[in-house]
Amino acid sequence: MTNNNMTGNMDQTRLMNGAAGGALILMGLKKRGFLGLLMTGAGGYLAYKAATGNDPVMAAAGLSGNASAAKPIFVEHSVVIDRPAQQVYDYWRKLENLPQIMSHLESVTALDDKRSRWVAKAPLGTHVEWEAEIVNDKPGERIGWHSLPGATVDNAGSVQFESLEGGKTRIHVALSYRPPAGPLGAAVAKLFGEEPSQQIAEDLQKFKTAFEGANPR
Repeated sequence: MTNNNMTGNMDQTRLMNGAAGGALILMGLKKRGFLGLLMTGAGGYLAYKAATGNDPVMAAAGLSGNASAAKPIFVEHSVVIDRPAQQVYDYWRKLENLPQIMSHLESVTALDDKRSRWVAKAPLGTHVEWEAEIVNDKPGERIGWHSLPGATVDNAGSVQFESLEGGKTRIHVALSYRPPAGPLGAAVAKLFGEEPSQQIAEDLQKFKTAFEGANPR
């Protein structure tokens, strides 16, 4: 990872913090009571991080202000599709198809057989991007990946394709990630409707409906 890429990731995170902080301050000022104060305080915290690049909360706790200091968030969900496992695997393995499955993805570009570049939607109309590498590929059964060093969103996960009776497949998605703005960033994402566990559940259900409908027996 070059210094330019690292600087770009830092600038991108600060831009997200500033946008989220400003929105929270405005929303907090419109509300009364404890919730308004909490939202305004959270907004000021993110705005300060965006302006200075420092994290006063993490510093007070004696931790680094980087997102990597946060504990990863784990998400998983399953869905059964009335199609054979190899057919479902083949669709997922063509990574360019993934934005049609996952609504939070803008694009996925294959760089070679294992590496790819991902661009995902983020709160308040922003986006984040990173490179990932497939580390476990068993055709018709499993795809495992992890982000490469320097990623704005540090993540890893797997998709398993379990063959069931009657030519059906159980898809199980497991994902671990650290939000760009740390633990507070995850809370802000939920506030703006970008809650990953809910997203994945909804996306898999939509994929089931579309994939079964587009591929009649």
